[in-house]
Amino acid sequence: MKSNRLVTQYQRDNGEAGYKMTTFEIDVIAKSTGGLAPTILYFHDNQDVTDDIRSLRFGVDSPFTFIDDYGQFQTMLYKKEQQALNNLYDTISIRPKNMSTPKQILWSFGVLLLMTIPLLVAIILR
Repeated sequence: MKSNRLVTQYQRDNGEAGYKMTTFEIDVIAKSTGGLAPTILYFHDNQDVTDDIRSLRFGVDSPFTFIDDYGQFQTMLYKKEQQALNNLYDTISIRPKNMSTPKQILWSFGVLLLMTIPLLVAIILR
């Protein structure tokens, strides 16, 4: 296996070499860089470990076959990625955040109505 800062080798009870994740303390940040899809960055102890995670995920061999706790790591990472994406979308959304669900629905219809007024005026004045 190639060297990866997130994976350590250890000795199993039967004497074979095994691999496990070094840490589960990964910070995930989603950024919008102007494209359609956001960019997701991974940090551990203020160091960028994005390339290490990508090399695990997109390597030739599946990490599930040789890293013992990779399933737990992947589950944790997925939850943090979803939270980072939700935080990003909340910062760029025009949706009001401190309203109840019925008020948000009414607000959405109000915005839709405001957006269609110029179209209705153009049709009537035609």
